[in-house]
Amino acid sequence: MLALLKDNHHLVGVMLGIVFGVIARLLMLKTDYRQYPTSPHGQIIHISLGVIAAALGAVAVPALMGKDYTAITFLTLAAQQFRDVRKMERETLTKIDSLELVSRGATYIEGIAMVFEGRNYLVIMSALITSLFAILINGWVGIAAGLLSLLIVFKLKSGHQISHIATVEIADVIVDGPDLFVSDIYIMNVGLKANQDIIARRGIGYILTPTNPNSKVTLGNMGQRQAILYDLATILGVYRDDGEPALVPMAKLDMEDGRLAIFMLPQERDVEKGREIIGMVQILESAVRMPTEAKVNEKEAGKVG
Repeated sequence: MLALLKDNHHLVGVMLGIVFGVIARLLMLKTDYRQYPTSPHGQIIHISLGVIAAALGAVAVPALMGKDYTAITFLTLAAQQFRDVRKMERETLTKIDSLELVSRGATYIEGIAMVFEGRNYLVIMSALITSLFAILINGWVGIAAGLLSLLIVFKLKSGHQISHIATVEIADVIVDGPDLFVSDIYIMNVGLKANQDIIARRGIGYILTPTNPNSKVTLGNMGQRQAILYDLATILGVYRDDGEPALVPMAKLDMEDGRLAIFMLPQERDVEKGREIIGMVQILESAVRMPTEAKVNEKEAGKVG
């Protein structure tokens, strides 16, 4: 058996590449409070795609070493397939989103679709690195390279959170006649007395204070605001039904200093848990803005770091 493996070290490299590629995909596959990907069928789809991506990355090394340059063509076709996966995820989530009491929003959906495409490329990278070192040196070095690639994958699988760009404080919900405020930030006009009583009894509010000019613009993004509301509503529940616009969670900016006020009516009225949830909301890649990187803002950029 050992002699067979020694004589077919390319096969060993390919198998190791596939194994580490699949492990990388499993590390990045997580069904959490958002229930996406769905279990079990959504997970089966993504694991299957992970196996295909791992096989492509692992086989590419011996193919190129054998001067079979058509392997690049297969990688190109795979990239097209993964782009189609991204399109499929976008369309599916958009249809589902129209039935949510609190929607994810287009920016959130695009972020999820982008992640699922990008993670297949990370699988290819992990499989390729493992296969390359296993074939060029030996299987043990390939395993070490595979473990290192898994560390890289683990590092890249999640980005920054709201707590990295803003401080989150619990704020009072104030109903002043028909006017609704969170602290000193105006939210909306509530006409019906019954709705005013519900808001006064069950409403919770938070103030997000950005830490720098870049954070201020990112928090102002409508997609990022909707992501905060969606995560809050998903974990704490939302006290409303369809056709009740006065009870819809809202996020409004203070136009003077860029603070963001969050208002919602949760099923579970736990303000401390809500503050923790907001801090853990992922910053959407499509929502990130960095105005201090512009040449006209070089002085401010120095202050921000």
